[in-house]
Amino acid sequence: MPDEIIYPRKGKNDPSIGPVAVMVAMEKDLALIRRSTEIEGRAAGRILTSKLYRGTYGHQGMALVGPMIGAPYAVMILEKLIVLGAKKILFFGWCGSIQQGVRIADFVVPDRAVIGEGTSGYYTQNNEYPRPSDGITRAIEESLELCSIPFHKGPVWSTDAPYRETGQKVLLVQGEGVLGVDMELSALFTVARFRQVEIGALLVVSDELGTLRWRPGFSSSKFNRSRKTAAEVIPAICQKL
Repeated sequence: MPDEIIYPRKGKNDPSIGPVAVMVAMEKDLALIRRSTEIEGRAAGRILTSKLYRGTYGHQGMALVGPMIGAPYAVMILEKLIVLGAKKILFFGWCGSIQQGVRIADFVVPDRAVIGEGTSGYYTQNNEYPRPSDGITRAIEESLELCSIPFHKGPVWSTDAPYRETGQKVLLVQGEGVLGVDMELSALFTVARFRQVEIGALLVVSDELGTLRWRPGFSSSKFNRSRKTAAEVIPAICQKL
């Protein structure tokens, strides 16, 4: 019997999905990825307030779900995807850069995460860095390299409080070699390991904090081009899973 009083389960009206799922943080990126994978039409269902789409790209059946923001909500989506049948999950989202050499519109492939959110502690009591699947990370790297898309690989810090990214904290994680900051990854990596499924992530840099002055790039043409590029390469990543 599970220790949890409330636990994820499949409802009688919930759709089954194949082993590959893509979690998309932002709604506008979900629309781009739907077009690139030719997964059109109505959503197959909802997970909380997020839309779930199912389709096939090439030989690979896949599910797309989004939008989502923040560790608690993203973990609830992940938990539901797992009970619906997902075993290999790709997360696509945005991050702020911590290192001055990581610029707006650059791609980041996280190889570990620094826990700064509160969800992970409910799944693990150790302080080690949560890590993604080696296989999914390799599929991301190979797909980017095949398309001659440069990227940075390294750790990402996840926080619950984007308006409390203080200069002191940024300098601390900067000194540890952290490339960027997001809100979900450390929890997603932690829960995937706890539930014994594979997960990896691709991030695009939306803003910069490395100089201790905020430089937003959300509306820049370079950033929007990178989002479109990511949407085009994600189907190729899924083909490798």
